[in-house]
Amino acid sequence: MKTLANILWLLFAGIWLFVGYVFAAVVMSLLIITIPFAIQSLKLAMFVIWPFGRTIVDRPGASAAASGCANVIWFIFGGWYIAIIHVVTGLLLCIPIITIPFAVQNFKLAFLALAPFGKEIVSNEEAQRRRGMYQAAAIGAGSTPWPAAPPPPGTQYPAAPAVPPALLPPRGNDISF
Repeated sequence: MKTLANILWLLFAGIWLFVGYVFAAVVMSLLIITIPFAIQSLKLAMFVIWPFGRTIVDRPGASAAASGCANVIWFIFGGWYIAIIHVVTGLLLCIPIITIPFAVQNFKLAFLALAPFGKEIVSNEEAQRRRGMYQAAAIGAGSTPWPAAPPPPGTQYPAAPAVPPALLPPRGNDISF
């Protein structure tokens, strides 16, 4: 099913978005100082051409300050423009009923286009594994999730498996496709 969705995505929106991101990367590569932005544009180009079955997550070890500064510069010099392109493409894909799921994906990509630094592309399975590791570590650290009903008095909680902090991803939401 993912392959069929990716092929349809490629025909309806993926190829055009891919060309736009690659063009932006070529323009950004002209100056040495903007090469990190060209790399982000190429990363997004590789993602928009075949997005189903992969997820954008927060990159472990990414500096919040450096990613934040780079995202501000990205937004000022082109992120808003790329996000507008995704919104317009999404609106056009809302016209035929069959392409509404692709329009929703474009709206999600618009948010990613606003701030791509500090993100990483992983498979959906890897994202689930990381979420499980994070939840296991959060339970092991003493913070328990809210139970649906209070347990009876005297209930013993099982010990959570120990996960080294170096393997834990930072907190944050991911964007699933």
